[in-house]
Amino acid sequence: MSGQVLSRLPWRKFAAEFIGTAVLLFFGLSLVIVMFGAGNPAAKLLPDVRVRMIASGFLFGCVGGSIAISHVGKYSGAHINPMVTLVFWLFGKLESPVALGYVLAQLAGGIAGCLPLLAWGPLGRSISFGATVPGEGYTTWDAILGEALTTFGLVTVLCLFIGFRHLRQFTPAVIPVLYAIMVPLEAPVSGTSTNPARSLGPAVISGEWHGWWIYWLGPFLGTLACALFFSRLKYRIEEARLYHFEAQPRRIRRKGPGSVGNQRPGSP
Repeated sequence: MSGQVLSRLPWRKFAAEFIGTAVLLFFGLSLVIVMFGAGNPAAKLLPDVRVRMIASGFLFGCVGGSIAISHVGKYSGAHINPMVTLVFWLFGKLESPVALGYVLAQLAGGIAGCLPLLAWGPLGRSISFGATVPGEGYTTWDAILGEALTTFGLVTVLCLFIGFRHLRQFTPAVIPVLYAIMVPLEAPVSGTSTNPARSLGPAVISGEWHGWWIYWLGPFLGTLACALFFSRLKYRIEEARLYHFEAQPRRIRRKGPGSVGNQRPGSP
């Protein structure tokens, strides 16, 4: 990639994705640790594990929704998940170099956001700082299927809300509800990742790599299925963002070398 093209890449947007994903992982997994770590304080308040799953899923989704409506989300679109970036790329809303930059920033942010989790000490280590692994009694293929289905649900709901103007303003609000439903259903099977960056971070700091590839393959298959089955949505989605639509002026894409910076209408 030439220096001219590199200079045209939206580095500040990459930085926003890095920050957003780091914030998601730090606060989201801190909630998981408080809810499910050995000797956790939440067990006395919410002794029913399933209720805690619902609560943690809802609160994790609240963190993601808050990032979407924040200044970080206004700047980059708040993908904070390689699979969200992937579906926007498949729908033609992102140039390939930009999509790749988003994914790399998200993965790096996921790792950076998990480093402070080490401060939780034994409480965090008791559940590998929120690492996702296949549940006891479930096969690898059960976990892959579960991740594919939950990611399909996540990406589909986001695309549906973004694709219809009267629903767009509610996109951040649907995320907590969606995770409150998915987590108690899927957590016993795979841990409910739906996001490779969410699984990579705790794997790095805990050393728990069992079945790590599941959290790439499952979400990828779910995202690909969404893009194939709902391909017509790409004509309704105008911008590769979850909120703050038309937050930045659109630019007409030019042909020729170095056109990365001149993204097609609707690019973040």
